[in-house]
Amino acid sequence: MGTRGDDATPTPLTVLVREARDDELAGVGELTASAYLTGGALADAAEDGYLTHLRDARSRATQAQLLVAVDDEDRVVGTVTVCRSGSPWAEIARDGEAEMRMLAVPPSLWGRGIADALVDDVVRRLRAEGVGRLVLLVLDGNAAPVRLYSRHGFHAVPERDWAPYEGLLLRAYARDLSGSPSVA
Repeated sequence: MGTRGDDATPTPLTVLVREARDDELAGVGELTASAYLTGGALADAAEDGYLTHLRDARSRATQAQLLVAVDDEDRVVGTVTVCRSGSPWAEIARDGEAEMRMLAVPPSLWGRGIADALVDDVVRRLRAEGVGRLVLLVLDGNAAPVRLYSRHGFHAVPERDWAPYEGLLLRAYARDLSGSPSVA
């Protein structure tokens, strides 16, 4: 594995993206919760209810599509949930759209291309299905995912921003999937 130092660029990690297996679900849930806690993706570290939600990979696997990125030793190094409109896991997806949620990579592996591989795979899968648009939400002020999604052709759709409760603002982003692929 690459190192992270002041001058070091992390070595890209080649991964395979596939659906999560049943025996991986507990670990995927813990990876997701841990990445959100340590990576600054939660508005408040005391959001126990949302942490329970993040850990619930089994429900995501049955009610949505739970994908994992695995390294060359088949170890899970990232995950993302894809929700179709109407899924209990979709928050803002409308007809003809899918929603990407809970993208998580352990902070120790950030900068290795894992999140890029997950986003690219989701876009490829949804295009193949004929889905017209991919939407997602990002915690207001969380710059790292905004940079990631911007590289992948997402743009802000402020009219779809969502505040599930007082003091929590989630910014909406979308990408049209009917056009030509964007280059990351």
